[in-house]
Amino acid sequence: MKNYLINETKEYEKLVPFFIENELEFTEEDAEEVPTDLVKCWQITDEDGNLAGAFVLAKREGEFICDGIAIDEELRGTGLGSKLLRLGLDETINSGGTRMYLVARAPEFFRKNGFVTVPREEAPNFFECLTCPQYSVSCHPEVMRIELTDN
Repeated sequence: MKNYLINETKEYEKLVPFFIENELEFTEEDAEEVPTDLVKCWQITDEDGNLAGAFVLAKREGEFICDGIAIDEELRGTGLGSKLLRLGLDETINSGGTRMYLVARAPEFFRKNGFVTVPREEAPNFFECLTCPQYSVSCHPEVMRIELTDN
């Protein structure tokens, strides 16, 4: 296996196409904007500088959210996704947060990492899925939360 480097990046715009390639966003043009404050972004790159993973931590309505997490398909199951998620959770705690929300296309991964499914009404307004053409067709996401005070 190649060596991979995880580091912070300020280049959010570079991560969006990666999320689209990994089927986390449908298209940049079709997205309905919900006001978001970016907190921090991380990327995973291989030895040649190719993007292999990404995580975006943001805040909406005063709550911390995972605004995107993706790993190249051939690297899923290697632990890199869990490492990225841990960075986001640690940053949330370090920033005074006590929980994190997300919309999961792969809810089992997040359940293994301590998240639980919650009703959409119990989460901040970040559920842009309702306007996505994939919603309830090829994508059945779950709104999830993790409480960080006990971790």
